[in-house]
Amino acid sequence: MKRTSILDRLEDLIFGQRPLIVLLFAIVTIIMGYGLTKLHIDAGFSKHLPLQHEYMQTFVEHRAEFGGANRVLVALRARDGNMFSPEFFESLRRATDEVFFIPGIDRSRVSSLFTPNVRFTEVVEDGMAGGNVVPADFQPTAEGLEQVRKNILKSSIVGRLVANDFSAAIISAQLIEFDPQTGEKIDLIDVGHQLEKLRHKIENDQIEVNIIGYAKVISDIADGAKRVVLFFLVAFFVSGLLVYLFTRSHRVTAMALFCSLIAVVWQLGLLTYLGFGIDPMGILVPFLIFAIAVSHGVQMITANRAAVFNGADGLTAARASFRALLVPGGVALISDTIGFITIMLIDIEVIQQMAITASLGVATIIFTNLMLLPVLLSYVGFPKDYRQRLRDSIERMDRFWMRVSRTAKPWPAAMLILFALALMVFGAIKGSEIKIGDLHQGVPELRPNSRYNLDSQAITEHFSIGVDMLNVIVETVADGCIDYDVMDNIDTFAWQMSNTPGVQSVIALPGIAKIINAGWSEGALKWRVLPRNRQVLVEAVQYIPTSSGLLNADCSTMPVMIFTSDHKAETISHIVTRIKDYQAEHGTDQVKFRLATGNVGVMAATNEEVAAAQFPILIYVFAAIIILCLITFRSLRATLAITLPLGLVSLLAYALMTELEIGLKVSTLPVVALGVGVGVDYGIYIYSRFQSHLNEGMTIYQAYHETLKVTGSGVLITGITLAIGTATWIFSPLQFQADMGILLTFMFLLNMLGALLLLPALASWLLRIKHRNNQDSQG
Repeated sequence: MKRTSILDRLEDLIFGQRPLIVLLFAIVTIIMGYGLTKLHIDAGFSKHLPLQHEYMQTFVEHRAEFGGANRVLVALRARDGNMFSPEFFESLRRATDEVFFIPGIDRSRVSSLFTPNVRFTEVVEDGMAGGNVVPADFQPTAEGLEQVRKNILKSSIVGRLVANDFSAAIISAQLIEFDPQTGEKIDLIDVGHQLEKLRHKIENDQIEVNIIGYAKVISDIADGAKRVVLFFLVAFFVSGLLVYLFTRSHRVTAMALFCSLIAVVWQLGLLTYLGFGIDPMGILVPFLIFAIAVSHGVQMITANRAAVFNGADGLTAARASFRALLVPGGVALISDTIGFITIMLIDIEVIQQMAITASLGVATIIFTNLMLLPVLLSYVGFPKDYRQRLRDSIERMDRFWMRVSRTAKPWPAAMLILFALALMVFGAIKGSEIKIGDLHQGVPELRPNSRYNLDSQAITEHFSIGVDMLNVIVETVADGCIDYDVMDNIDTFAWQMSNTPGVQSVIALPGIAKIINAGWSEGALKWRVLPRNRQVLVEAVQYIPTSSGLLNADCSTMPVMIFTSDHKAETISHIVTRIKDYQAEHGTDQVKFRLATGNVGVMAATNEEVAAAQFPILIYVFAAIIILCLITFRSLRATLAITLPLGLVSLLAYALMTELEIGLKVSTLPVVALGVGVGVDYGIYIYSRFQSHLNEGMTIYQAYHETLKVTGSGVLITGITLAIGTATWIFSPLQFQADMGILLTFMFLLNMLGALLLLPALASWLLRIKHRNNQDSQG
């Protein structure tokens, strides 16, 4: 018979030119390896922003005037509770100078007791007087320190730059994103390391240093991410051990691991050649690709082992495994790729780069594990006793698979389906309670007991502000700050927000203007009001500089700074709702309250972006899987048998997230799509062989038993390998990696069980219904 199919031609091409194929792969690997040496960590603040969101449009428009959300706070705290000592002020001065000269710091936006933009204003006999809180001729004597204490009380910086209990002081700074001289991105990781060096220089037995800010977060994440190399080594050796126990061959095991490593080298090399780096948030993706590659390598080895068991030599067995698995393996990997690509629906650059990284990795597996691996296996010569060892291994597992295959019989299948329906109802109810965003205080990417989160807690306890800030940009007419109606509207808004649960404090221009107005009347509280007279209002605001961040040059924009008690999802949602309600009721053509800048504004935009993307992502993933299964198997029943277990596991994953209080956010949203995309591999491999045995005329039970004898062992080893590879992440010093490890381990194991148990149960009932319908139509 003349062989004309594309698959046959491709098989002849690859196996007819084996030395050339191996040489070609070696050349490409060397080229990609060279690219890998140029790979760099690429961390950027704007990469984590949903820049197309309306809040971020406000953020971008006003970033130049009022700064962005990329702040750094360095707090020095006297361990004895009293900051008024010569040692403390000398340390604060040194720390201010250190921060000022860190590359990437916007020097015009550094605020400290020692910077000239921190001033006080007071009423004296001749009118208004003011000056720097720390005078230029300051000496740390008892008199000098007492004068600074008085100046602090006059300046309204208690709670902002000075602790409420006078135990600590803050150095606040904004970061720029690009170096104005070179135009290159500021290295945030280096900024974080510089801040850590500052801590080591200043901190001692008398003074504690607390540092918070985005650059420090990224630096800590990058440092923690380096430890994943250790997890990779553990996963590598455990995977190698499992594959060896399965194959009983050192050479076959080495080939599977070698081809999987090549896939990772190609992935990272391609990233470099395409102009990308790797973000600390996505550093786990290459290790996930390695685990996926090993799983597909195990399937290829399984098919090869079956051919050797039936008497084939190395070349014949390799050709048979290539022919049997290229289509189902290719479909499975294409499903994985589509699952990763759908993550790009989240309009955040760091997530889109993660999707590109993962998609490239899965695409390389098609070449390394579905093409190169069988070619390498064709060179393996098996010892005489190898078939006997395989026979012994298969016979040991046969009893186990006979029990498992009973799930294809009517009553066990019915009971299993009912149990799955109960789990589906539970998953739907529990999963519906999942929250969008962060559910805990501190930075969720880091462990609760990390130094950063402890620093954040210390600052929150001693100051009225923290790193959690939301700025509402009030846009009005020019000279709006001397228009009573405009200022009164803003003042009312600030008062309502200060009485909103979750708000720690509020700073707005009208509040400062009222204090100054009272100052003109010897500080009498009854005059702490907004003057209705325009000229008096001018006197109340003229001493407030634009450097305060409370107004721009022509008073047409006035931010309201809202410091929140935390950045939990419920806190942000409640505050944002109150702001929107106020704008709807009190906003006018002349006064608009626009969301939002500040890091909480970024989180609010991100949470809304995630909420909008979660269902489209799952819909597209499942739609792609359904279409590919329909094309491959040309059967609606086969498609349902493969996809329904995936849907069940997705619901249970949401239920697990709810139970473990893991919010749906940028770092966890892709996990469900990843789990579904990888989980479908099991079902495709199982059903592909199951269908081939049915076509040979076997009964459902016989076909499934034969499927498990060959493919079942591969799926079992694959599931365990993937689960162990991701389970090591649970011990990461980074919380988001631990969360991903828990969720992916859970999904990989349950998807494996779904393919081995629920898929045949569904398939058996669907086929029986089909046969019954055929009999009825014939009758």
